Amino acid sequence: MKFAQLAANWNYPTSIRQGPGRICELPAICQQLHLKAPLLVTDPGLAAMPMVTSAIELCAENGLACGLYSEIASNPTGQHIAAGVAACSRGEHDGVIAFGGGSALDAGKAIALMVGQDRPLWDFEDVGDNFTRVKVAAMVPVIAVPTTSGTGSEVGRASVIVDTEARLKRIIFHPRMMPAVVILDAELTLGLPPNLTAATGMDALSHALEAYCATYYHPMAEGIALEAIRLIKNYLPRAYVDGKDLEARAQMMVASTMGATAFQRGLGGVHALAHPLGALYNSHHGLLNAILMPYVLNANRSAIEAPLTRLARYLELQNPGFDSFFAWILTLREQLRIPQTLSEIGINQDRAQEIGVMAFNDAAASGNPIAFTAAQYAEVFVASVNGVS
Repeated sequence: MKFAQLAANWNYPTSIRQGPGRICELPAICQQLHLKAPLLVTDPGLAAMPMVTSAIELCAENGLACGLYSEIASNPTGQHIAAGVAACSRGEHDGVIAFGGGSALDAGKAIALMVGQDRPLWDFEDVGDNFTRVKVAAMVPVIAVPTTSGTGSEVGRASVIVDTEARLKRIIFHPRMMPAVVILDAELTLGLPPNLTAATGMDALSHALEAYCATYYHPMAEGIALEAIRLIKNYLPRAYVDGKDLEARAQMMVASTMGATAFQRGLGGVHALAHPLGALYNSHHGLLNAILMPYVLNANRSAIEAPLTRLARYLELQNPGFDSFFAWILTLREQLRIPQTLSEIGINQDRAQEIGVMAFNDAAASGNPIAFTAAQYAEVFVASVNGVS
């Protein structure tokens, strides 16, 4: 790499409160941010659970007029964001507590962005300089409280939202969408069932792995990705087997945050395919990533043998190299009972050409180690359906 190519612009995360039980600091954090009436944004499944009701009660006990908005889906849509903005405006809320998994975090951040804007949501899609259209002064601050260890949306400056008319997942971006404060309280993840522990954990792995293999020059992100993968190797199987293992849960929360921090370096083909599949089939994003991962790795093999050899050595795998790393991925998926093919979750190859084009046009494709054509993405997709690598 020539020295002239080493110039880059880097942005890194925010204030993070990590440790079991730290949800009790929520009112103090609201007060620190000068919030008097935050809107807690979560999903319908969490809305009635003690962790959410207790958080709202805690806010009320400290003089905060905390509202609740929970009408979002596992893949939030533009309509969900519009309804959340309306709820935020009606309640005269001055900030957002995004509480839950990736859908709640993404929705909360998008609502906080949109509450004071006079343009439609899609005008802020992460294309060119669209983010400059945002009225920054009209945005409200976000406190992020993740309850899963996967998306890392708590340290992201974007939200992935489904455009139902176009049947696309669009990335809405602004640098100020980064939450002001994050609470990483592993006690909030103790009730996560094994299948979601597996899917979200593999989502975290996909972020760190694609960031590690991405082409953009960002050595800090590369180092963070490396350590995130090691943590996932050591602690994801433990969290899956014993959901009450607080140490494993805490380390997975950290690894998830690290993976999302690292993917400022870029993502790749796994996400380029997972995004359109999620929009078309409404499948769980982390599960899609887990299924696609070995097929995309194999397709990129010629470009990633050297970095994966270094990674395999760091992970202390026997005979470090692409093959040993690939074998570890397959073994991990088997341990977590991840389906081996997309056909096992009801996705067939009928729309292969369309999906190939959508993956080629997806923003994540720019970080893939090899610049796949739409036809090559279609081939990887078909392999993922049929189990042919």
